[in-house]
Amino acid sequence: MSAEIRSLIEKIESSAALLRRRLDWDTATKRLDELTNLSERPDFWDDPQEAQAMMRERQKLADGIALVQTLEKDTADAPELMELAEGDPGMLADLEASLRRSARRAAEAELAALLSGEADGNDCYLQINAGEGGTESQDWASILRRMYVRWAEKRGYSVDLLDERDGEEAGIKSATLQIKGENAYGWLKSEQGVHRLVRISPFDSSARRHTSFSSVAVSPVIDDKIDVEINPSDVRTDTYRASGAGGQHVNRTDSAVRLTHIPTNTVVQCQAGRSQHQNRDEAWKMLRSKLYELELQKRKAVADAQYADKSAIGFGHQIRSYVLQPYQMVKDLRTEVETSDTSGVLDGDIDRFLSAALAASVNKEQEA
Repeated sequence: MSAEIRSLIEKIESSAALLRRRLDWDTATKRLDELTNLSERPDFWDDPQEAQAMMRERQKLADGIALVQTLEKDTADAPELMELAEGDPGMLADLEASLRRSARRAAEAELAALLSGEADGNDCYLQINAGEGGTESQDWASILRRMYVRWAEKRGYSVDLLDERDGEEAGIKSATLQIKGENAYGWLKSEQGVHRLVRISPFDSSARRHTSFSSVAVSPVIDDKIDVEINPSDVRTDTYRASGAGGQHVNRTDSAVRLTHIPTNTVVQCQAGRSQHQNRDEAWKMLRSKLYELELQKRKAVADAQYADKSAIGFGHQIRSYVLQPYQMVKDLRTEVETSDTSGVLDGDIDRFLSAALAASVNKEQEA
């Protein structure tokens, strides 16, 4: 057996054992059987919201168990496949490539298993705001919006546009997306901060290089397991006419809703629904989410205060630079991860940055 293949097998075996422990194997398999039996009961869907939560839990357990079983089977079959491939360079190359794919899946699963925060498994709201700079920054905000939509689509997540304000000439002033999928908040929470773009502006007739900024805010969609108390007297409600396409009703009535939490000056708005009632309900969910995220940031600030090299994530502190001119480079300023594949990144290939940020965050928590 070659040293490379032996190393891959050992790496996969180690990952499988770690994932088995993190799953708490006996408890996980017992809970999966329990959820499967519950889902077969005639009254299971009487409470659709509870049923959906159980089905998500069941799917997560089933996927985790299936992955461990697959990894263990890959390593168990490898010695026999090695014997069959002896003397055949092509078969050996295929086996090594297969083990490399398994090792990558195992590494990704190890990282995903670190998403253990209270709300990491939840859907999330992602808000993009153009910074100063007029049309150039507004165009940059729309590019960021597309980047996150493409990332979500590649992962099989769904995306709802809850609110959007168009720029005067191009791009957007702001947009709020709801991204739905397993661990959406856990993966995207590290994207919060300011994103900087350097490029030759397509809106400058002199073809000069411009620097633009847009901010990204991420907050989890709150479920019934997380209690966020809001005093209604602390919230101001404003209604206004929805903008953009949306049909006769949306454009002729004050269906859009804006909520302002006065003590924290937190503002949310929604115009995606066809009625003021729908938008008000969604805006309240968004407000609860924002206030919960503020509490998480306070906790993080307390933890980060122990470190001289802490990285701020508020507006005004860029977390990533996207340079298109005079060279091609995207660099995360917190983790030092960089790539020259700028077109791939802007097309949604941001997993390398998300993974590095998650690993760095987990390492800091473990040190604390």
